[in-house]
Order: sequence, then structure tokens, then C-alpha cells
Amino acid sequence: MGSYYEEYGDKEGPLLLFIHGGGVGGWMWDKQVAYFTEYHCLVPTLQGHGERSGESSFTIKSNAQEIIELIEEHKRGRDVHLIGFSIGAQIALEILSLAPTLVQSAVINSALVLPMKMTSRFIAPSIKMTSFLIKNRSFSRIQAKELYIDEHYFEQYYEDSVNMRIDTLIAVLKENMAYDLPIDIAESTARILVTVGDKEKGMMKKSALKIAESHPNCSSIVISQVGHGFSFAQPERFNQLVEEWLHK
Repeated sequence: MGSYYEEYGDKEGPLLLFIHGGGVGGWMWDKQVAYFTEYHCLVPTLQGHGERSGESSFTIKSNAQEIIELIEEHKRGRDVHLIGFSIGAQIALEILSLAPTLVQSAVINSALVLPMKMTSRFIAPSIKMTSFLIKNRSFSRIQAKELYIDEHYFEQYYEDSVNMRIDTLIAVLKENMAYDLPIDIAESTARILVTVGDKEKGMMKKSALKIAESHPNCSSIVISQVGHGFSFAQPERFNQLVEEWLHK
């Protein structure tokens, strides 16, 4: 099917790429693209999600390569900034590794970089056994609540969840849990800001620390009163933090 993306803002401004998380879509960044109007905002749809739900293949590396091509197509000498959430943040890290001089700055929100290889082995059988729950609206509401997805976005979230292929979901979860920080991440010339919620699991906080310690120009911050889904939970605070980082 090929890549799909939407664009917003000032098409002459610096490029600002928003990479969504697994199981959601570009719509998760609605409150960001409405805020960063002075930037040329590009919001790609990841493999197997939303408009690309017919696709079954999904890898962090191939998504990163697609987005690198998208950036190169639109860059035209402008500065490029990346913002990624969850698996989108893992993809952003992969982009920094694959194209170390392409990006000026990046915001890495809730990226897991401590591989859980044993756990990933059980993903396929467990998802196949519980796949019937995906169409259960009550179950979807519980999942949405974990991500701070409110009633306004619930129907879109539910639709995307129902339309995603089971083998795609399995691939997304396996990729997410097996991801390790690229050993050459330190070669990236980008400024990196890593954020993690103080209510997130310990492995997420340890991941944030690992990223920060692996790059010479990286800062990290723990966001108070937030779990997994900072941009959903506190969009105004998220936008202000990103804006301050971009203008440093």
C-alpha cells in the first residue's frame, strides 16, 4: 500500500515530524499540530495502522526507513525535528541511528529500550487467545483509559483497534518488547529530550535513563502525575515543554 501521511501548518517552516504510538493513529497529535502552526507538521501513519490497516508487516526499522525517505522528500534544507510516542519513540531513535545527521532535535516520549525477549515469546499465543476482546467496547474503554484517550477520541481508537489485523498487532508488540537502543545512537548530532511519566513502570524509567546516558547531548525529565500517554493526559503542558525544547 505504501506510506501515508498528513501535513499541517506552515509549509515553509521547519519540519516537525510526529510519530504515533502502536494501536493509535496520527489523530493522537491533533492538539499538537493545532498548536505548532509555525512549523510544517508531517504526521505519517505507521505500517498496519489506520489507513494502512490492510498491511500485515510491521518493523521498527522499515517504518524508520519510510520516515527518513519522507523527510528527505520534504526537507529542502530546513531543520528537522522529531517527536515520537511509545513505539513511535522507538522509531524516532532508529531514525537517529540510521541517519545520524538528518535531524536537529528529537523528543522521545516513553520509549522502551530494555528488551523483554522472554515475554515477547508469549505474545502470539496470548493475543490469539484473547483477540475476541478487541471488538469488546468495554475492554477497549479500559485500554483507552490507560492511554488517557478521552470520549472525544474513543470511537476513532475503537475503530482503529477493530480494523487492525491480528498479525499486525502481534508484530507491533513483538517489535516493541524486543527493541534495544542502537549501539551507535551516540553518533547522532541531534539534541535529544527524553520524557517519561512518574506513574509509568520501572522499566520505562530505566529506559529513559539508559537513553540519556547513551548520548552526549541528551536531557531527560520525569513528568509528574502522568503515566503512559503524556501528550494525551496533559496536552498543554506537553506542547509547552516541546516548544521550549525546540527553541533552545
